[in-house]
Amino acid sequence: MLKVEVVTPEKRVWSGEAKMVSARTLEGDLGVLPDHAPLLGVLADGTVSIKAFDGSTNDFVINGGFISVSKNRVSILGESAN
Repeated sequence: MLKVEVVTPEKRVWSGEAKMVSARTLEGDLGVLPDHAPLLGVLADGTVSIKAFDGSTNDFVINGGFISVSKNRVSILGESAN
């Protein structure tokens, strides 16, 4: 299980437990599952998809920002998110 938080400078967009996070970084597409290696990446403009622990899928359009993965915690810091 992953603890995920999506935030922008204005607000917390989403927070919860997830099975998987998909995002696009400047290096390419990224899939994060539990026990993923630590990572810090620059997000490319695009969609971040979160498969929540309850089975729902949450998609956010992120414009710029960073993704951080460490110890089953995923932080997505976007300049803006819809």
